[in-house]
Amino acid sequence: FIKKAMKRHGRTSAIVTDGLRSYGAALREIGATDRQDQGRWKNNRAENSHLPFRRRERAMERFRKMKTLQKFAAVHGTVHNHFNQERHLISRDLYRKRRSAALAEWRAVMG
Repeated sequence: FIKKAMKRHGRTSAIVTDGLRSYGAALREIGATDRQDQGRWKNNRAENSHLPFRRRERAMERFRKMKTLQKFAAVHGTVHNHFNQERHLISRDLYRKRRSAALAEWRAVMG
């Protein structure tokens, strides 16, 4: 990824990463260890974009087997998309109507 990004956007004066050791190894491989910039809050912008993924990842830590995780993830995606109404974008009345309709549809499918 780093090679591709540097090829596309050109060499930079600093590459901000977190403390993950694989970044150091990758930068050593392409000869850019002197450009690596690590810091406690320097990588916040990149890490905050990963929050939804990290939240899902933490919830799935309890699965012991990959097969169980894959089963859950396959079902969870469709169920979550069915019930996720993005409350902050619509009025309360419309939200409640959509939520009731989604629940009625779910009960029809499952019942």
